[in-house]
Amino acid sequence: MTGSTPPSPPSSGAPDGRKELGLLQAGEPPQLRADAARNRTRLLEAASRLLVECGAANLTMEAVASAAGVGKGTVFRRFGDRTGLLLALLDHREQQLQAAFLSGPPPLGPGAPAAQRLHAFGPALIRHEYDHHELILATRADPLRTYGVPAYGLRVAHIAMLLREAGVEGDAELLAHTLLGCLDTALVHHLSVERGMPLDRLEAAWHDLVTRLGAER
Repeated sequence: MTGSTPPSPPSSGAPDGRKELGLLQAGEPPQLRADAARNRTRLLEAASRLLVECGAANLTMEAVASAAGVGKGTVFRRFGDRTGLLLALLDHREQQLQAAFLSGPPPLGPGAPAAQRLHAFGPALIRHEYDHHELILATRADPLRTYGVPAYGLRVAHIAMLLREAGVEGDAELLAHTLLGCLDTALVHHLSVERGMPLDRLEAAWHDLVTRLGAER
């Protein structure tokens, strides 16, 4: 997750706590020239391939430049440094997840009852954190920064909105933070990889927790 300023959670002044949520694009200007956008996509695709082949720890600016067929200076001008490249890669994956729960098909996206969307959100995020754990953990130089980035704020706002719409009692914002804590990348990695728990078990625990809060499917 990237960026610096979290969005405000849904206002409780509305009858159902509803707030329009939009896709966040962090770490990159809102619009790029067509050729610059193509070059950025080309570099990110090359970096993604290398990430699969060699892992985040061995991903270098030189390797990305070579894989993309450009000079090393081009990669540095676009991303600044290796951390900037990793953040851009993570940002790209995060936007795909955001698009899925903000505007994708139900039950994760709009069109399904709030409780069903809430139940669908957990497994989607678990899979996202599991698939990209190496990249996510590689960008966590400051653990506290996790809670201040726009992507985390959007997740909190989205879950809080669904909790209110599903009629769950209690402090929706704090409950959203608590639910997200169960889906943290490091915890998902520890349970699934180090403890050997299947993802289905983690997903079942999410459904149980959400149901216990009062959001029946």
